[in-house]
Amino acid sequence: MSSRSADPTSAVQHRKANKGEERRAAILGALETLLDEHSLDEIGIVDISRAAGVTRSAFYFYFENKAQAVAALSRTFYGEISDGTRTYFAREGSPREMVDGLIAEVIGTWARHPNLYRALRDARDSDPAVRETWDFDRLSFIDPVASMIDAERKAGRAAEGTDSRALAIVLLDMNDRAVESLSRGGPGSLDPETAHEALASVWLNTIYGSKL
Repeated sequence: MSSRSADPTSAVQHRKANKGEERRAAILGALETLLDEHSLDEIGIVDISRAAGVTRSAFYFYFENKAQAVAALSRTFYGEISDGTRTYFAREGSPREMVDGLIAEVIGTWARHPNLYRALRDARDSDPAVRETWDFDRLSFIDPVASMIDAERKAGRAAEGTDSRALAIVLLDMNDRAVESLSRGGPGSLDPETAHEALASVWLNTIYGSKL
């Protein structure tokens, strides 16, 4: 029997791809670590490259600037929220358990990555491409929330009324405002536990009304 040897070109390409993924991950990991002690403005490309063990040219191979790298890190932030909330959308339980779980995922993710969120917020305000990424990720939650409201109405648990998609947009905007307030701190800001209780209360009353 004749045997077919592995394609050496394919093997080399695979190794290069893995090496590229490792370098990109190292850059993002270094940036998030630096954000634990510094603001985004205080961090330079040289700092990120040195911490990642790569050259400046390697950094620019993957990202145009540090704001773009923060945008890539935002996938961590929104990915954790998405994974966590999906569990509660599919879970059978009381409305309060479901809503409490959803809000806990949002605030809990912020609590795990407060510096990353702050950097992402700052980059969003200064870089249009980051703003586009931010909006895309944020808007991706509208349809799942609207579908959840429709399903709860169909099951007779939620109150009929305002268009479910419009409600989803308003409720998600409220979540964003609350997390941004937690991030900024200062006069008038809430602590995480109180913010959780207030958000859950508004979600429950808005979706379920007198049926709760």
